Amino acid sequence: MKTTLIPLALILAGCDPTPPPHPETERAQSPAFATQTQAMEKARAVEARLLEAAEAQRAQAEGAPPP
Repeated sequence: MKTTLIPLALILAGCDPTPPPHPETERAQSPAFATQTQAMEKARAVEARLLEAAEAQRAQAEGAPPP
């Protein structure tokens, strides 16, 4: 009985519950994702311009005398 329990205990003690860390590598960005990212950046830039134009128009309308 002891002869089977001792090797079993040694085997279980040698097992590490945590997996080894994976080396961090930089992932290659897919072309489709890059295209979508560029489109979103352009859309944000256009939105910013539109908000500035709307604010300028609002300021101009508030500053103008009523008809």
